[in-house]
Amino acid sequence: MKNRFDLIIFDWDGTLMDSVDWIVHCIQQAAMRCECAVPTAQAVRDIVGLSIENAMKQLFPDEDSENRQKIAADYAKTFFTKQIGPEDLFPGVHDMLNQFRSQGYRLAVATGKKSKGLQAAINATGVAELFCTTRCADQTASKPNPLMLDEIIMELGVDKQRTLMVGDSVHDLQMALNAQVASVGVTCGAHPATTLQKYNPLLCLNYPTDLIGII
Repeated sequence: MKNRFDLIIFDWDGTLMDSVDWIVHCIQQAAMRCECAVPTAQAVRDIVGLSIENAMKQLFPDEDSENRQKIAADYAKTFFTKQIGPEDLFPGVHDMLNQFRSQGYRLAVATGKKSKGLQAAINATGVAELFCTTRCADQTASKPNPLMLDEIIMELGVDKQRTLMVGDSVHDLQMALNAQVASVGVTCGAHPATTLQKYNPLLCLNYPTDLIGII
């Protein structure tokens, strides 16, 4: 895989930032407070990567749109109570991103987060300046629609065949398949290797930092 890629697009939650357990906690607490059926931890993990609107539809199919909005608002309120910093990235992520930039790779983020939330997270973790561009679910179509990747690739003028998507969820890898972009799965977030391998990634790694020396 050496010298095969020019652009690396990372998912955020569960790929670069160790946040999936916190997402699970916040959604379960929101469901409880809104007196809805509390989804299992795995059910919440299965929506990581989707836009909040699509996530609420999948988790709470029997609730009307007003109640889903209530749950989403409660979730967001709790989620943003946590002060985040560089230590919330998976170990070695900051150094990895610096190394890839110094090697000439262009880096981007494609996430189901809203743009305000991503901006706060990348600023708080100290990696904002390392990315050429980002795309969030409130700026374009939600994963697994390929539009997010297509827009990044078009903006940066990179060949699809020279682009790699790195993600921890089936939505990340399905999006890559839909965009006809190569992918690598990481098992530190939402889904295990046995699940991710169904989406034909080049590799399944424990952490994104395992890419060092491979690409």
